[in-house]
Amino acid sequence: MSTPLQPQRRRLDSSKNPEVRALAKLKERRARAREGRFLVEGTREVTRALEAGRALERLYVCPERLRDEGRALVARCQAEGAASVTELSPAAFRVLSHREAPDGVIALVRTALTTLRDLQLAADALVLVVDGLEKPGNLGALLRTADGVGAAAVFATGAGTDFENPNVIRSSMGSVFSLPTLRAPAAELLAWLRAQGFRLVAATPHADTLFWDAPYTGRTALLLGTEHDGLSALWLEAADVRVTIPMGGLADSLNVATAGALLLYEALRQRRRRAP
Repeated sequence: MSTPLQPQRRRLDSSKNPEVRALAKLKERRARAREGRFLVEGTREVTRALEAGRALERLYVCPERLRDEGRALVARCQAEGAASVTELSPAAFRVLSHREAPDGVIALVRTALTTLRDLQLAADALVLVVDGLEKPGNLGALLRTADGVGAAAVFATGAGTDFENPNVIRSSMGSVFSLPTLRAPAAELLAWLRAQGFRLVAATPHADTLFWDAPYTGRTALLLGTEHDGLSALWLEAADVRVTIPMGGLADSLNVATAGALLLYEALRQRRRRAP
């Protein structure tokens, strides 16, 4: 039987505790937007948030579920004064958790208020724009890939999911914290990209240029839409280049996360080939 980490530490046992119930509301997007806070679950994800400089308001831990790496994270937070720690009973922790096999760590994190004016990008920055993406798993996978190729930022437009969705954080494996992410109105983002000198490369089945034949060096913004509807007319009409991914079987399109990975790694290939 696991015992509390420290007998004197604050502990919430009831799943109906007002604080626990208030935190559970942050599972919903509307509450996250209203409160300006969100939950990050998992030792790896919380560690990456911490290492990215995100401020942890509080760490909630279930001693009965903690593993060695979770205990190490708690010790680090205490040693660095990164966050106060509250223990939860297994019943209270289940109210907050999204996972079938949680590892006993959830952090309360304040939303980063980043604006387009805050971004200072390199002269050859590669960014990703996702338009109307609704599936958190796809957005999370794209964030992992964008992080993997060293993209400078990921932007979201349209009525898609938010970057603080618990399933986005989980499927990104914490990569959502490793690069700037920003949701902005499409027209505003387009105007900013134009002012910043970005070449716009739109992925669409209705194009003549194969994706590996397009240039991705210099300031480049890759544009991806939903699998069902594709990019909005605004982005398609604004694109400098439209590219397509060849399909040789019965399927007429790829999963958007797979399509994005192809474009992002082609951009990386071209950039490495041109590097001195």
